[in-house]
Amino acid sequence: MASEQNRKMVALITGASSGIGKEFARLHAKRGGDLVVVARSEQKLSQLAAELMREQACRVTVIAKDLTQASAPKEVYDAVKAAGIEIDYLVNNAGFGGRGAFHERRWGDDLSMINLNVVALTALTRFFLPDFVTRNHGRILNVSSTAGLMPGPLQAVYYATKAYVTSFSNAVAEELRGTAVTVTALMPGATETEFARVAGMDKTPLFAKTASAADVAWAGYEAMLQGRMDVIAGVTFGQRIMLAVVPFTPKKLLIRQIHEMQKA
Repeated sequence: MASEQNRKMVALITGASSGIGKEFARLHAKRGGDLVVVARSEQKLSQLAAELMREQACRVTVIAKDLTQASAPKEVYDAVKAAGIEIDYLVNNAGFGGRGAFHERRWGDDLSMINLNVVALTALTRFFLPDFVTRNHGRILNVSSTAGLMPGPLQAVYYATKAYVTSFSNAVAEELRGTAVTVTALMPGATETEFARVAGMDKTPLFAKTASAADVAWAGYEAMLQGRMDVIAGVTFGQRIMLAVVPFTPKKLLIRQIHEMQKA
């Protein structure tokens, strides 16, 4: 295989069929990289692949998998290895949320959320990371959320999954200190994607003002390249101030405020 200086960097991006994931793919292709794109919809991935190969003359490998299924992360890894593709950047972007009181929500929906947001992300990191460490080269970008910085009534499971993503990412980043392998946690605020509609959040005060998916993807991608541990993106100045005072706000007051913000 050609040296790293002479070959294109390959990024594997989950949840690449829409939103921030699609913008990650477009950004990486524009930077001259090749791609492995993963999502449930083969049709949407194929459309994206055709667009990027036409406009950026890059190589795009499509892997249609439902990452809520326990076997899917290993199947993705095996497919990449079988194709002889060496991954340089792993972008764990796939995830979804859902609004409602925990005891009233369908358990199957929340279990799928945990499987995607937590289990699949962790599994893909575990499968690809040993290769990165062996080569002493590679970057991982895990898409968390500012939601992970606090409890989230009416999205109890979603907020908890994102707290896990940030904690997990930071811990592994420290384990890798001294190597050339990095792990970055991207924590977006409310972003203009299909997420809010799917989660039933699009009519709530929390999504009254949203950042563009392209801007959030750019911030995360740049932070990954720089090897930063955390990056908060897509929040207003006022929201940054609010996040800064979260650790000093009485928890009961904070939780009640978040509860109100997430009511339709």
